[in-house]
Order: sequence, then C-alpha cells, then structure tokens
Amino acid sequence: MKHVRVVQFALLPAAFLVGSAFAETVLYNNDIPDGKVATLSRPGSPGLSERETADDFLLTSDSLVTGGSFTGLLPAGATITNVNVEIYGVQTTEIAAPPRTVPTRVNSPTNDAIVEEDTAEGLSFHTHTLNNLVAVANSVVNNINPGANSAATITGGEGGKSGEEVQFQFTLDKAFNLAAGHYFFVPQVQLDNGNFLWLSASKPIGAFGSTPFNGDLQTWIRNDDPGIAPDWERVGTDIIGPVAGAATYNGAFRLVGTVVPEPTTIAMLIGGLFMVGAWSQRNRNRA
Repeated sequence: MKHVRVVQFALLPAAFLVGSAFAETVLYNNDIPDGKVATLSRPGSPGLSERETADDFLLTSDSLVTGGSFTGLLPAGATITNVNVEIYGVQTTEIAAPPRTVPTRVNSPTNDAIVEEDTAEGLSFHTHTLNNLVAVANSVVNNINPGANSAATITGGEGGKSGEEVQFQFTLDKAFNLAAGHYFFVPQVQLDNGNFLWLSASKPIGAFGSTPFNGDLQTWIRNDDPGIAPDWERVGTDIIGPVAGAATYNGAFRLVGTVVPEPTTIAMLIGGLFMVGAWSQRNRNRA
C-alpha cells in the first residue's frame, strides 16, 4: 500500500501538467468591430437563399475548437431561430472546371465545409447587446454578381446599415478537431424577421486584443439558389471595389479551445514521472 501511495503522489504533477496541456485557451481573437462594413450571413430557409461570409484564421498546432464569439448587427425586435458555424479550408490553386463564375478562387474558402454545427446539432449560444444603435459605412447583402472579371462583379457595396450591435458567444457540443493549418470561419444566424449582418474587424489585424499572423486573407462571400455557389467572391476586391480605396476586410470573431500536445510529449512526461516515483520508492526502501 505504501508503494501505491508513493506512486500516486508522484503522479499528481503528471495529472496537473497533462490537464494544463489540455486547458482551454484563446486560439484566435479579432472580435473587435471597426465599423467599416457589414455582410449578410445566414442559413438557407424556406423562401430565403443561403448567404455565407467567411474570414480566415491560423492554427499553429493541432487544436480542438470548443467555442468562440462573433459580432454583428440585428434589427430591433428580431428573434434568433438558428445559429450555425462552419469551418472551411483554403483553396490555394485556381479552379477552372467547371468554369468558375468569379474573378478568382485562389485563397478563397474551399467548395465544401470541413465541419459545421448548428443549434439542432447541439450548438448552444447566448448574446450580449453591446450597443443599441450602431451604423457601418457600407454593406454587402444581395448584390453578389457573377462574372469572370472584376468589372462585372464590382457594385460599390449597398451603402450604410445600422442596427443593434450584438455579440454571439457559442459553445460546440462536439469540438472541431482541426490539424495545424489555415482555415476559414463562417458564422450564420437565422432570424424570424430581417437579416443578421456580420461586422468587419481590423485588417491588417491590430495588436490590441488580437492575434496577428502572416498571410492574413480578406473576407469572402457567396450566395445560393440562384447564386455563385460553390464559388466565392472577395468582399473588398471583387464586390465593393475601388470606390473604397480597394479596401479589404476581416470578420469580427474569436475562437477558443485546447491545443493538443504531441502524443510522444505526453508519454515522455508520464514515463518520466513514473521513474521519479520509482526512484523515490527505492530511496525509501533503502532508508
């Protein structure tokens, strides 16, 4: 029994260190709206086609995404009926066949999501109203025009919008298990009346409260039924265009979760602490 107690005592640091290795942390944070643009992002529903706005993030280690937050505009009095979040990969090469309907697909989200979860699948959320009335300078809601060159797709945006500035904090029922890499995040909100408009955040990513990284891409958007899907267009470069000084945008969002340590690291840690326990017991026996 003494030997068992000694080993158990020696393993307490192991349990603490392993637990710390899996502690929840901020994986990405740029959930700081800048008031420049708001873009529609909603699931498809009867009578309403789907819109997806995507912004990218980087994971430097294998990670489990357990939740996060994003911020957008809601019309006063609207009721939220569904929240959906999706993760896409990055399309690093041009897509030629079938013929694309957009200027380019390089650095866009991939055609299909890697993982997604909505409220019906277990996603839970709560909201915080940050401001009762906020205005943004520009928006992209419906004018997403197909075209193989920018001259056909640029609209200048659809003008300023205003509404309640609301932050959504969500928790996933099943964590997204993602390898280290470059991804796009898509939040979608369905309302009983009106539209959720995702707010932009600083680009390049600011230093305050944010997670800068090299290779930060701009936001992309697509529509469906009828629309440009599975293709995507750049909100700044392809749709709003030079009327805003060729501006590019990020989305306001934050992701939390756990960084997954290498299996060999955990095994070496536990093995080393077993050896400490055995050494300690051996010294006790000699004494």
